[in-house]
Amino acid sequence: MTANDTFGRLDDDDYPAYTMGRAAEMLGTTQSFLRAIGEARLITPLRSEGGHRRYSRYQLRIAARARELVDQGTPIEAACRIVILEDQLEEAQRINAEHRRVAGPPNPPAAA
Repeated sequence: MTANDTFGRLDDDDYPAYTMGRAAEMLGTTQSFLRAIGEARLITPLRSEGGHRRYSRYQLRIAARARELVDQGTPIEAACRIVILEDQLEEAQRINAEHRRVAGPPNPPAAA
């Protein structure tokens, strides 16, 4: 991999560019919080060759949403479930919008 390949990947939301320490610092949280949301299966960080957790920007956005809920008093397990359901709803809405776009406008009822 060349340096140009690496820099190009930094624009990729799914590229695991951040270490656990850096991710926790960016989110203003602890590394144990990141471990907890990993155990709750909200996010699954990739592992470096040395076995260290690495997080993508997309995963950090998900973790930030969970942290907002926990900061509001939601238990971490419930916060993770809420974020998962929000993500599923957003995906379902995106799919429905795409189906409506492909199907086009509904046919008007035939005049009697």
